[in-house]
Amino acid sequence: MPDPLLTPDRIRAYLTEVADLLPDDAPQCIVVVGGSLLALLGFREATNDVDSIKRLGASLKEAIAHVADRHGLAPRWLNDSAADFTPQTFDETACTVELDHPRLRVLGAPLQQVFVMKLFAARAVDLTDLTAIWSECGFESPEQAADLYFAAYPHLEWDEFLVDDICAIGERGSRR
Repeated sequence: MPDPLLTPDRIRAYLTEVADLLPDDAPQCIVVVGGSLLALLGFREATNDVDSIKRLGASLKEAIAHVADRHGLAPRWLNDSAADFTPQTFDETACTVELDHPRLRVLGAPLQQVFVMKLFAARAVDLTDLTAIWSECGFESPEQAADLYFAAYPHLEWDEFLVDDICAIGERGSRR
């Protein structure tokens, strides 16, 4: 049985297999976020799954299931669970193209958007990822990052400690 961790090479290969299985009539698109995007960009060695913030259609889910069966992957190795956490500030036109197959276009969300999503999730692995990407996000200051966070998730209550938390992330990131 293959290693369940998805390395960048495996992610690309499996996504290409999914694309090859899709019908020719309607090209599809996913927007990759989270650990899978960070793996593709070289910030991580591997991840457990591939998260899209764009909903997956029926033919895409069928192709994903086929690739999962073929390689012994988890049934939801590629999923759209992150769609509910899409920042309100998300702009698909700012994404980078990670795979451009005639049947499947794979976009990578901008790192600033990934940063605020991981800040929102606030799991232990997210702190490691936040530290890894801080210097590449292009924020002018921790305050700017906090402003984007609250613009992305305006329903959240103001957190007076958020800027301090982001400062600590930036300091850890600059020591890497």
